[in-house]
Amino acid sequence: MADTLVIVPTYNEAETLEAIVKRITAAVPEADVLIVDDDSPDGTGMLADRLAGLYRQVGVVHRGEKDGLGRAYLAGFEHAIRRGYDYVVEIDADGSHDPAELPTMLALAREGAGLVIGSRWVPGGAIRDWPRTRQAISRTGNWYARLALRSNIRDITAGYRVYRTSLLSTMHLETVSSQGYCFQVEMAWRAERAGEVIAEHPIEFVERIAGSSKMHSGIVIEALLRVTWWGIADRIGPRRRRRVSLRSD
Repeated sequence: MADTLVIVPTYNEAETLEAIVKRITAAVPEADVLIVDDDSPDGTGMLADRLAGLYRQVGVVHRGEKDGLGRAYLAGFEHAIRRGYDYVVEIDADGSHDPAELPTMLALAREGAGLVIGSRWVPGGAIRDWPRTRQAISRTGNWYARLALRSNIRDITAGYRVYRTSLLSTMHLETVSSQGYCFQVEMAWRAERAGEVIAEHPIEFVERIAGSSKMHSGIVIEALLRVTWWGIADRIGPRRRRRVSLRSD
C-alpha cells in the first residue's frame, strides 16, 4: 500500500482535473490520489469517476453539496487516517501548484517536518501571472495573519502542503470549522502552537489558465475576523509552547 495520499478537492474543475491528475501521477507514481468532489454541476464528478477507472491509484469521494474547501480537506484527512497513510498532500485542482515539487516536499516530511508548506514568500518562491494588486492582497493577508497570530510562518495562507498523518491525528479535526484561506491559516497555526517542526519549501505559484477562481469577498472577511479573534484570544489565554519553524534551501 502507498504511504502517501494526495487530496484534490474539486468544484467545477472539469477543464483542469485530468491534466493535474496526470501530472501528479507522473511526479509521484507511488502515491495514491483522492479526488473529493462537491457535487459539481459541470460534470467534474463524472470525470473523476472516469479517471479512477483509468488510474489504479485514483479514488473519488462524492459529497452531496458544495460545502467548502475546509470540509473537503477534512473528509480527505479522515480518509487518510482511517486507511493508515503516513503522509497527506493538499494540492489545488487548477494547476497552480506544480506536482514536480512533491518529491522534495515529501522528503522534508520524511526528514522530520510535521508540516511542509509550498511557500511563495520565502527566498526562491514566486508568483507568476498575478496582477500586482492581487499579489499585494496576498502579501498583506500573510503579514496581518503573522502579526496577529505571532507566527513565524512566511506563507501561512498557502494551500500546497504535506502533513504527517500522525500530526493530523492529534489536531482534533472535529473542532476545525474554518473554510477557504482561513482553513489553511488555522491548520498551520495549530501545528505551530503545538511546537511542530514546519518546513517552507519555495515554489512558483502559477495562475490558473482555465476555469474560475473560488475566491470571493466572504472568504476574505471570514479570514480577517477569525484571525483577529484568534490573535486576541491567544494573547489573553494561557502561554503556549514556543513555536518552531524551519525552511529548506
